[in-house]
This record gives sequence, C-alpha cells and structure tokens, in this order.
Amino acid sequence: MKDYYEILGVSRNASKEEIKKAYRELAMKYHPDRNKSPDAEEKFKEISEAYAVLSDDQKRAEYDRWGHAWFTGRYSAEDLLRGFDFDLLRGFGFADLDRIFDIFFGGGRGGGRDLTGELELELEEVASGGEKEVEVERVEECPSCSGSGAAPGGLRACAGCGGSGWREFTRSLGSFFTSVRTSCAECGGSGRVVVKPCQGCGGSGRAVRKRRVRVRIPPGVEEGSVLRVRGEGGRGRGPPGDLYLTVKIREHPLFQRVGSDLLCDLPLTLPQAALGCTVEVPTLRGKASLRVPPGTQDGHVFRIRGEGLPRPEGGRGDLHARVVIKVPTHLTEEQRRYLREYERVFGS
Repeated sequence: MKDYYEILGVSRNASKEEIKKAYRELAMKYHPDRNKSPDAEEKFKEISEAYAVLSDDQKRAEYDRWGHAWFTGRYSAEDLLRGFDFDLLRGFGFADLDRIFDIFFGGGRGGGRDLTGELELELEEVASGGEKEVEVERVEECPSCSGSGAAPGGLRACAGCGGSGWREFTRSLGSFFTSVRTSCAECGGSGRVVVKPCQGCGGSGRAVRKRRVRVRIPPGVEEGSVLRVRGEGGRGRGPPGDLYLTVKIREHPLFQRVGSDLLCDLPLTLPQAALGCTVEVPTLRGKASLRVPPGTQDGHVFRIRGEGLPRPEGGRGDLHARVVIKVPTHLTEEQRRYLREYERVFGS
C-alpha cells in the first residue's frame, strides 16, 4: 500500500497548507457523489485518512518516526479519523454531511452505527455465565450542541431554501409544466446552516465518549463467539447501532478446554499410585473427591462427570484428570536407601 504522502501526492516536508491544498483537489476529484467510478468511494476514504493523519502534528510525527506499516498496524481507521474536521468538507462545497458520515462510518450523521470489539473472559466466567461490564468508546451526539454542530445562537435559516429544507424547480415538458421538489443541497434538508461552529465538536455534531456497558454472557460460551448488545453501538439522532463483541478466553493455569469438557493433570506420588489413595481434584466449582485404586499407572485418565462446562443443549461436560507420577529430584540419604531397597525387592 502507498504511504500517506504518496496518496496525497506531496513531499515528506510539505507544509500544512500544501497538504490541505492537495487534499482539497483530490476530495473534489474523488467525491463519490461526483465521481461515479467503482473505486471512487474507497479512494475518497483513503485520501481523507491520509489527510487526517498528516494534518495532525502528533500523528504525523509518530507516522514519520515509525513508518506506515507500524503506524497503521496500531490504529484502526476510526482511530486515524478521530479528530478529523468533517466540517472542512462543507467548505469544499459538500453540504450533505450525512452522506459523508455514511461513507466513513457506515451510517448517517443523524443515526448510529455498529461497533465491534473483544470481550476477554476467564474460564470461571464461561462456566458461570452472567453479566460483565465493559468499557466502550463510541461516537455519539455532541453533548454541547445536541448534534447540531452549532454553538448557542450559531444556527440560521438556510438562505437557499428559506428554512424549509426543500427546493422546488419547475420543468417544462412540451406544453406542460411540472414542479420537482428536492432536498436543499445547501443545508442537506435540515433548513438550517451553521454560522458559528460548536467548540466541543468543531461543528461535526459528534463526539467520542467512553461508556460502561453490561454484557450478558451465556454459560459455556465458545471462543470466537460474537455477542450482540442491541442499542449500544454508535449514537446519533436516529436509532443507535449495535455492539458486537468477539469472545476471547484467557488461558487457565490448571484446565484445558475441549468443547464442554475440561482436561487437567493429577499429580500423584509413587506410593499414592502404587498403594491407592483418596485425593481432592480441583474443579471450576471447588474440589471433587476421587478414589485412586492401587496400581494406577502414569498417564491414566479419570473422568469426573458433570465437572466440565455447561452444554448449550443442557447439562454439563466432564472433567478428565490425567495421572502424572511425581519423581522426586532431591533425595536425602535415607530416601535413597529406601529406594534401593524397593529396587532390590521389586527388581528392574
């Protein structure tokens, strides 16, 4: 992929004004409402992403220092566009910012959009299910201007449509005349234009905010499952989007998961395995008592029913405990004497 300087066609020491000028020309050329080529929308997003980075002093310095691959690998497209002055596009002659937000975020300026993320869970949380609270960063209506993009008193009626939001044109068809009613291009159909932008959002009508969201966890949920939280995506004046969280399960120090079953090691000493014993086996719900018969061999697997994870169809999986004979690494002289006696009695 080309780097951002190549995308805008500027040198690496280009000034802010040169970068802005290059972006203006390319934005006019590739705006998908004017350019009907199949790749125009993607090109428009690409040059806007490049401008968003290179017009920001901090992002540009980081980009110059670490390079394109490292920089873009650490940030999502939403991160790169955060802080972008969308109202700048109005200055380029694009009144319909709803259309612009739809191109960048998959939803109109007035409505919400879906968000995605990861939900990390402990195996104990998978076993019990329930609810978990997560922090989500999302785009919402700016609280300072309620999404209008204007400071107090900063809206006026659109001169193009007189505040109606519509324009009417009369067309002749032979000896007949017909009136055509369309949304006003100057105000995007709102009937109002911003003359004093809101300082909180720079006139975009949107702000990035962090929220705590409660997520329901189905018992026994699988790694890679996607949980949907309705109405907790991006916010706007229209219906909010949804939040989609991909489940990631942290590695457990004792248990390995196989479907609804769990596997673990069961350490035994040589006398315990040879003579038999009763031991306590750890489970996700506490401990289970297990009788080990005399002569148990290394690698033998005991099954403890119902101590696995919940199954989607009901019931629970099993816990499989694999015997691991512990061989002492540090012996006293007395222990050595007993082991030699054991070897003499039992043979090789």
